[in-house]
Amino acid sequence: MKTLKFGGTSVANAANIQKCLSIILEKAKHDRLAVVVSAFSGVTDLLLQASEKAAAKDTGYRLLFQEIEGKHKTAIDELIPAVEQAEIIASVQSELQQLKTLLDGCYLLGERSPRTTDAIAGMGELISAQIIAKALQLQLPESNFKDSRELIVTDANYGKAQVNFETTNTLIKDYFSSSNQKVTLLPGFIARDKNNNTTTLGRGGSDYTAAIIANGIQANDLEIWTDVNGMFTANPKLVKQAQPIATISYQEAMELSHFGAKVLYPPTIQPVLKSQIPIWIKNTFEPDAEGTFICAHPEGVTNPIKGISHIDKIALVTLEGSGMIGVAGSSKRLFEVLSREQINVIFITQASSEHSICVGIQTQDASKAQTAINTEFALEIAQGKIDACQVETELCIVALVGENMKNHQGISGKMFSTLGKNNVNIRAIAQGASERNISVVINEKDVKKALNTLHERFFEDNLKQLNLFVMGVGNVGEKFLDQIHQQKKFLKENLKLNVRVVALANSKKMVFEEEGIALKDWKSALEQGVPADAKQFIANIKSLNLRNSIFVDNTANESVAMLYEHFLKESVAVVTCNKIACSSDYPHYRKLKDLSRQYNAPFLFETNVGAGLPIIDTLKHLIASGDKVHKIQAVLSGSLNFIFNNFSSTYSFHDVVKEAGIQGFTEPDPKIDLSGVDVARKILILIRESGYQMNMEAIDNRCFLPEACMQTTNNPDFFASLIQHEAHFNALLDEAKAKDCRIKFVAEFDQGKASVGLQFIPKEHPFYNLEGKDNIVLFYTDRYVDQPLLIKGAGAGAAVTASGIFADVIRIGNF
Repeated sequence: MKTLKFGGTSVANAANIQKCLSIILEKAKHDRLAVVVSAFSGVTDLLLQASEKAAAKDTGYRLLFQEIEGKHKTAIDELIPAVEQAEIIASVQSELQQLKTLLDGCYLLGERSPRTTDAIAGMGELISAQIIAKALQLQLPESNFKDSRELIVTDANYGKAQVNFETTNTLIKDYFSSSNQKVTLLPGFIARDKNNNTTTLGRGGSDYTAAIIANGIQANDLEIWTDVNGMFTANPKLVKQAQPIATISYQEAMELSHFGAKVLYPPTIQPVLKSQIPIWIKNTFEPDAEGTFICAHPEGVTNPIKGISHIDKIALVTLEGSGMIGVAGSSKRLFEVLSREQINVIFITQASSEHSICVGIQTQDASKAQTAINTEFALEIAQGKIDACQVETELCIVALVGENMKNHQGISGKMFSTLGKNNVNIRAIAQGASERNISVVINEKDVKKALNTLHERFFEDNLKQLNLFVMGVGNVGEKFLDQIHQQKKFLKENLKLNVRVVALANSKKMVFEEEGIALKDWKSALEQGVPADAKQFIANIKSLNLRNSIFVDNTANESVAMLYEHFLKESVAVVTCNKIACSSDYPHYRKLKDLSRQYNAPFLFETNVGAGLPIIDTLKHLIASGDKVHKIQAVLSGSLNFIFNNFSSTYSFHDVVKEAGIQGFTEPDPKIDLSGVDVARKILILIRESGYQMNMEAIDNRCFLPEACMQTTNNPDFFASLIQHEAHFNALLDEAKAKDCRIKFVAEFDQGKASVGLQFIPKEHPFYNLEGKDNIVLFYTDRYVDQPLLIKGAGAGAAVTASGIFADVIRIGNF
């Protein structure tokens, strides 16, 4: 014999009920069935709302009654032919009349007792079961309705009654052994006390009813039919990658259901556990899906973690003080006072010094708990031995659950480090001796990030999702997006990185898409975006609060560079090719570095110097390994190197600068490159990364541009000035030829002093043969004295800069 239970969504409407009937009829071909059903979807809430309004003298309860009445009449009309309706209409009308009497009584008295509340709340199951039973009888005459109140006996603890299993099991066994019906249909949730008053088994109690019946008849198995394909590794509404759990133990299922896995009511497992009756969680709307199998000893399980669950709306109540140390009975008194107030304790942790004890309770009970505890310990508080009870709200509990965690070392360490890397602050920790559950209390705002981060760590083959917020989609930005789109599959398969662009912005528009922007069509998505707003951009990132968030700055904009500290404070990593932040005043540069460490948010700017060349990364490794830089010589401007390599008597200075801009080698304002400011910023960044404090004012910039060129305020005027001063540039070229040298714009740092400017490089110098847009850097250190460490390669261009930014993103993914 089998027991089946269908939940509220499974019986939400006539179409869904027909699906349930199909499942019942198919199962009935092979087994006798006990079928438990919930109230129609939403009806229990309506019943409770109606009783609340009636007790509050609000006549709106009458409208709610009419809505409840209408739902059931509609179900009858859609499920049962008119010629067969008379009997069920009379039965349902009788129940509805009793409901109306109860509601009217609440209205007249201006109150509702717990007993009356149970009588009202149970009406939904009582009526739905009768309607469904009648619809089933029309297709399977060997079926009937049985009132669960005739079989399940409880105490008089209205709202969450305790079952008298000795009496209940006898009644169930006697009834089913004497019944010859193929299918018996029963209402869930309701029972009776010894005085025949209706009691209820707690919200979600229909699952419990089914388990009680299954235990009483010693069923072959218990099937819970719902609207999902079993229990999931996490809440699929919050974790898109959550997967159904194939098989799980009774204890694991109880832990997950206790910590918020709503697919199963927590007490359900207890009645069938002793009898080892297996449970199936199945989907009414996908009956052929495998579902979840719950049993004593699951087979073929490799992952020690079965699921991640959470409980919302938690308050943390802390009692602490030196007066608790070594004093017997403090904990006993605390829990006794909570018990007297009927406050359920969900979470407990106590300092080994006995200085404090902390409990997690539902937020709705926080005020009552605080008052009761302060009253209980009033004397100790007045004497200063114990502090007044502290309450923190807007918290939630996240739990890792797995029977085999005790056999795998390092699970808790992985959990804590994973949360820490995403700046999820842990307020309290609890782990039972069985090591079946590791629970942490965190801020409610971080729950989605925490669940996704942990799920990614323990269930997704270590696949790490990076969420990118990209500002700047010009030459570099466009190449960067193209590279991500091109390499997406490779990154996922080979580096276990899922790179997703969540936001794009330029100077005019911005667009956000939490599930990721389709990069094949990003231009039209951005075009349809909203007006760009830096404050709103930051607010959106903060609101989304996504794990592994990275802000990518592809601009050369000062106002954008000044936003970095906002992102770092939100634990959002920053990757930038914008040199302004790292070459700003030293205190600001230092602040960004410190914020990066404080909030565990990487701040990477490899492309600030040498585009895609690993100059800064190499320098960091030198310093970290204990080396010390004494001298730096470098050609750091790919654009200036390109310009002076191509400048000739047949190719004017004006024309070659124009060409450099067309090829994307110069900044949007070429004067930044030609004035030496860009190179000065780069050498300053290298000096700072070498461990020296310096500001831009300390760098001697020997600008080769005439003053008139420097005074221009726009690009057309600047290029016109280059033509006007052509003789000046030709003179530089002639001087280089006369000395048999090549012109290079060189940056130097030596003995604490720095300079940038044109130099005439002889043939024997390493810089002489530097071609095209290449950069070169020479580091003289404690270890590299006579022969410097040399780094050389392409140092300008949108593609190589984009690849450097991409490399920084991947570095963060591998942290």
